[in-house]
Amino acid sequence: MTLPIQPIILAGGAGSRLWPLSRELYPKQLLRLTNHLSLLQNTLMRVGGVMPAPLIVVGEEHRFITKSQVEELGFAEFTILLEPLGRNTAPAIAGAVEYLSSMGAGAEQIVMVLPADHLITDTESFIGAAAKAAVLAGEGSIVTFGIPPAWAETGYGYIERGEGDQVASFTEKPSRARAEQYLRAGNYFWNSGMFTFSLATMQDQCKQHAPDILATMADAVRDGSRDGCFYRFGGEAMRRCPAESIDYAVMEKTSHAAVVSADLGWSDIGSWQALYQVLDKDDRDNVNVGDVVSEDVSRCLLRAEDRLVAAVGLEDTLVVETADAVLVAPLDRAQDVKQLVTTLKKGNRDAYRHHRTQYRPWGSYTVLEKEDRYQIKRISVAPAKKLSLQMHHHRNEHWVVVSGTARIVKGEKEIILHENESVYVAAGTTHRLENPGVIPLELIEVQIGSYLGEDDIVRFEDDYGREKNG
Repeated sequence: MTLPIQPIILAGGAGSRLWPLSRELYPKQLLRLTNHLSLLQNTLMRVGGVMPAPLIVVGEEHRFITKSQVEELGFAEFTILLEPLGRNTAPAIAGAVEYLSSMGAGAEQIVMVLPADHLITDTESFIGAAAKAAVLAGEGSIVTFGIPPAWAETGYGYIERGEGDQVASFTEKPSRARAEQYLRAGNYFWNSGMFTFSLATMQDQCKQHAPDILATMADAVRDGSRDGCFYRFGGEAMRRCPAESIDYAVMEKTSHAAVVSADLGWSDIGSWQALYQVLDKDDRDNVNVGDVVSEDVSRCLLRAEDRLVAAVGLEDTLVVETADAVLVAPLDRAQDVKQLVTTLKKGNRDAYRHHRTQYRPWGSYTVLEKEDRYQIKRISVAPAKKLSLQMHHHRNEHWVVVSGTARIVKGEKEIILHENESVYVAAGTTHRLENPGVIPLELIEVQIGSYLGEDDIVRFEDDYGREKNG
């Protein structure tokens, strides 16, 4: 089945309840949590081949890793809309709608908005629900996908279905007693955050209920700029845009809301406990991921990313290990992980923002060791990629090639290095690192100097449009 529905995938957000795996610079939607694909990639695969080329809305800082993950799947056509700053879901949707209109899409064009970080296990039911929603959207409705509640969940919003397919009310995160009442009533659904509508209907309803958002995002599209597959919204206009969710800005006010019952095997993977519920378990109801050894352990989620995790005598416990952090908590307090991230952020701790491995448009680097005056990194440069032509004021760099071939610009010289060969780049020297080969270039970098921050970079040339400094 091919559906003439334009998918808009919202791939912003930080997913802080899934810390320490999810970080500000490598958030939930980019993680491989349920299979070998990231949540974003699984979302793309659901619409790939059944809908036109996707439109993906992401934050500026996630543009290159998002592009890389889309290209891994073999998508030849796609557009990534870049938000210079986050303004919640209403501006993201309004911006995507205005972008489509500016590109010549007709007012009758049907659009489907999908969060990038949700799990859907029943793709056939998803396609069936999308087809039904498209019919209602063509009749002038803004259609929500309502998930039949499996239990009295207090962490989700609820949709009350009235006559026919019309929405009678929205309720945000009810009390336990109210959620149990909704479960018994039979006409309440979990709000999945997925929507289908025509461009004309959404623009009309935004004009009525969120005119400031629509107007500023129209300005952001008009003032935007294109860079290959990227289209960057105008920053000044986005700074003026109110930050509101689509539920608050439009859905709770419109008389055009409809709901389609969608039993899709859905989860928003909103916490470690939610992830525990959907993953396969052993005969003692444990979820074990990575190098895990346990004795007398029951109903636990144990995840090892970088080293062995060993547990004895635990029940209903969450243990998540990464290269730079370990989280231990009762599984039923998984929602409180968000408070830990707030504390880390207030303390300006690096662990809230990024992992030891950080991704760049040319590859990645991993911090192996860091002290006051030296830092050791493992650098991986993808074939045919190169770093910017740059200079550092405060640090000297020693590079040793582990595998592959490196082409290095050092001042006026060009040097070719092979395995087990090295070069020294003094502070103040203009330099560039490139992989001219067909296999990844791996090298060890030792930095020595009075200041080792990533903002000690002055760029003279860059293939990826990054700023001159930092």
